[in-house]
Amino acid sequence: MPKLWTETVEAHRRAVRDATLDATAALVAEHGLAAVTMSRIAEETGIGRATLYKYFADVNAILMAWHERQVMSHLHHLAAIRNQAGDPGQQLEDVLEAFALISHEDHGTELTALLHRGPHVARAQQHLQEFVQNLLAEGARAGVLRSDVAPSELASYCLHALTAASSLPSKAAVQRLVSVTLAGLRPPLH
Repeated sequence: MPKLWTETVEAHRRAVRDATLDATAALVAEHGLAAVTMSRIAEETGIGRATLYKYFADVNAILMAWHERQVMSHLHHLAAIRNQAGDPGQQLEDVLEAFALISHEDHGTELTALLHRGPHVARAQQHLQEFVQNLLAEGARAGVLRSDVAPSELASYCLHALTAASSLPSKAAVQRLVSVTLAGLRPPLH
């Protein structure tokens, strides 16, 4: 098969997959999880049901793929934020604030409970833990963050504390939570 043909077929498959994920998310948002069927998704996407089944076994598989795409997007967003900031302390502050705001947007729905059980979530959580841990270690080496507690423990502290942002009523409350969390990361006074 010529390379151009292969690339075109792959691009088409990605486009169908992305359109399916987008249509499913829109249907769930508009009608609720219980109202979404494979037939409705195929109709909304503009493909036949048989074609849809070639891509996904059921609605749950589509939702898991959509969520995995969302999670990867969040991780890329956090990496971009880190890359925009200057010193290690500012990088950590910006990343933690962005993480808290992402958590704040997730309001603990039935769909959230369903989607957070996939293996992609465990991989993403491990990646996030290591990502924050590395930022904390860099900040400790630079002397702007505490070094008397292991970066792995501090990363767990930060991530667990900031997941509480999902239940906060406003972005101002999220900002206060981030400030309190960051205060716990400052080097102790001797």
